[in-house]
Amino acid sequence: MFVRASTRIALPRAAVSLRVAPRAFSTTVIARAEDAYSFNFPESHFDYHNCGPLSLETTATKDELLEMYKNMVTIRRLETASDQLYKAKLIRGFCHLSNGQEAVAAGMHAAMTKDDALITAYRCHGFTLLRGASAMSIIAELMGRRAGCSKGKGGSMHMFAHEFYGGNGIVGAQVPIGAGIALAQKYLQKGTMTFSLYGDGASNQGQVFEAFNMAKLWNLPVVFVCENNKYGMGTSAHRSSASTNYYTRGDYVPGIRVNAMDVLAVRDASKWAREWTLSGKGPLVMEMVTYRYGGHSMSDPGTTYRTREEIQNMRSRNDPITGLKERILANQILTEEELKKIDKDIRTEIDQAVAEAKASPEPEVSDLYSEIYTKGNEPDFLRGCTPDEVHRFR
Repeated sequence: MFVRASTRIALPRAAVSLRVAPRAFSTTVIARAEDAYSFNFPESHFDYHNCGPLSLETTATKDELLEMYKNMVTIRRLETASDQLYKAKLIRGFCHLSNGQEAVAAGMHAAMTKDDALITAYRCHGFTLLRGASAMSIIAELMGRRAGCSKGKGGSMHMFAHEFYGGNGIVGAQVPIGAGIALAQKYLQKGTMTFSLYGDGASNQGQVFEAFNMAKLWNLPVVFVCENNKYGMGTSAHRSSASTNYYTRGDYVPGIRVNAMDVLAVRDASKWAREWTLSGKGPLVMEMVTYRYGGHSMSDPGTTYRTREEIQNMRSRNDPITGLKERILANQILTEEELKKIDKDIRTEIDQAVAEAKASPEPEVSDLYSEIYTKGNEPDFLRGCTPDEVHRFR
């Protein structure tokens, strides 16, 4: 049994108190029917604002547990490979990694249908992978190669897949776009919904609250997800926000807060939120309480505004991959050796993706002028970066 009392971790003055359980995965096994396993959540996993509650019991099959485990391990290995490529100067510019936050992408993906929409900010590699892009195309995009999912033109912050609208570099700008996607879904009667993600660092943007208002006025099928990793760049949440209860920020929009270091809690909350919006109740605000192990970006060591002890404490007591691994082992779903083989196979897969991405050439200079306009709508010419640089479409 893994249920333990909830506690409060003391962080440095400049940081915040992250309310989680030490190994915050609370996984008492209740029953087992064929290959379905049942688990308990502690009440501390969820908080509510004018909605709820969720059931504190959940089930998952062997296949579901293994898929979430593989997805999280693949994301972490992808980000680790990206870290190494950046340090080798094969990736340049901005690069934001999500080590530690894998349960958010994996849990949400497990709750979504293929045609539901998702839009997020610039920490987007894991979402891009799970929404359909290959690991090779993501790594190639990071290196600016033609095999990239945006043909080498987008880089770390501008990746796309089926009903995945990025990857956006402007802080908070994706939130109203997410509301617009939901408006289109409702207008076209698609029967689908949108998850519109932003970070705690974007939570005070005016456009976020404008999107809340419009979404509630029209009861759009959108869940506004605040991915709260406790730091907006190098500023702790308590130093930037007068209220850090982000799930209550919608006021007239109901909200829920989730322990997002637990992939099953993320999955169940996302399923519940999806059903809420599609039932005609309108938008919802969902705060995912998570943690990033690295810095804000590759240029940030991540240790000038928090201690190494804080980071190690989160890694050792609340890691989402370790938590799911403990569930799998405790229920004798797989052995330690079988899980190690999965890890090794994923490492081999990512290593192969890196090799293939390296072999892809860089785009031609002429590609700079392609796909700016839809075919047939190009102007006669387009100016470049200097007065004498002109590209003529006709």
